[in-house]
Amino acid sequence: MNSALPKSRLGRGLASLIGEPSSNGGRLPPEGEQRMVAIAQVRSSPLNPRKDFRDEELAELAESIRTKGLVQPIIVRPSPQTAGAFEIVAGERRWRASLKAGIHTVPVIVRELTDKEMLELAIIENVQRQDLNAIEEASGYRDLIERFEYNQEQLSEIIGKSRSHVANTLRLLKLPEGVQTLVQQGALTAGHARALIGREDAETLAQRIVTEQMNVREVEALVQGRGEPDSPGLSKKVREKDPDTKAFEKELADLLGLKVEIKRGVGEVVS
Repeated sequence: MNSALPKSRLGRGLASLIGEPSSNGGRLPPEGEQRMVAIAQVRSSPLNPRKDFRDEELAELAESIRTKGLVQPIIVRPSPQTAGAFEIVAGERRWRASLKAGIHTVPVIVRELTDKEMLELAIIENVQRQDLNAIEEASGYRDLIERFEYNQEQLSEIIGKSRSHVANTLRLLKLPEGVQTLVQQGALTAGHARALIGREDAETLAQRIVTEQMNVREVEALVQGRGEPDSPGLSKKVREKDPDTKAFEKELADLLGLKVEIKRGVGEVVS
C-alpha cells in the first residue's frame, strides 16, 4: 500500500486536483496524461484569474527556457471549442514565455476538467505561487461564488486561506476602478486599498498615497479621522524616517560636525 501523501497547506491543494506521480518509476498521475504537444495547439483560457503578465518577467523566464528548457509541464484540458487544441488550466506564464523563447513543443499534462474544476485549480495554483495580485485573486473568488454558488466558508477550505482573508479580499472589488488599477499595477498594496473601501474620495486619496509613498499605518490614520485629506502636514507628522535615512543623517553629522536633519519630500538638508 502507498503511504498517504501529506496534506497541502492550501486546502486540497494541487496534489488532489492534478495528482502526483508515484515514487515507483515516476509513473504519470492517474488523473492525467503527460504529452509533448506543439505549442501552437495550446490556448489561453478566459477562466484564468491571472490577467497581468509583465514583459520583463516573461523575458527573464524566456531566457531561462531557452537555456534549460521548460522543466515543469503546463496543465491543460482539451479545448471545448477547437478539436485537437488544448486550453491552459495552469501555467499560462510558462506558455507565454515559451512563445517568446521560440520553443515549438511543450510538455503538458492533459486533464478532463469541468469549468468549475478548472477555475478552482487555476486559483489554487496561482495563490500557491503568489502569482495573483489582490484584485485578480478577488475576481477569481467572485467567479467561483457567482458561477458555481460557492460560499465563503467553502472557498476558505478549498483555497486554504482564512474566511476573513477571503472576505477582505472580496471587499476590494467595491473600490473604484481607478484604485483597483493601482493595486493591479503594484502601486498600492491590498492593505492600502482596504483602508480606502467606502470612501467617496478613494481615488483622490489613492493618488496621494502613491505620490507621498505613504505606508499603511499612515493611510489608516488618515481615514480614521486623525487628519484630513487636505491636511499637508499629516503625513510628515505620522511618518517615521526609515533606517537608511537615519543612518545617512548620522554619517553627515559625523562628517560635518553638525546636527543634520534630512527632510523628506523637499530635497533639503537642514543643519
